[in-house]
Amino acid sequence: METKELSEQLQAMIDKYTELLTGENSNESVEKVQQWIIYNHIAKQMPALAKHWNSLYPEGKEEMKKVVLGIQKKNKELKAKEAESNEEKS
Repeated sequence: METKELSEQLQAMIDKYTELLTGENSNESVEKVQQWIIYNHIAKQMPALAKHWNSLYPEGKEEMKKVVLGIQKKNKELKAKEAESNEEKS
């Protein structure tokens, strides 16, 4: 498999993940979810690196917090909307 093909397939998965997570897959939402995925993975796999980055770029750390809170908010709203829809069907 070629790198370009793999990149396209991974992008399709990220697009769908973003849609399932937030209820949308706009370019902005996809970019924020990608940032969150990368940061979250690094923070879990190499916490010392994430801590170092946080100390070097405190403004980046604060922006990442905003990104995460925004994703969490959209996810919570999506779940509430889905629950409401399920209740109406019952």
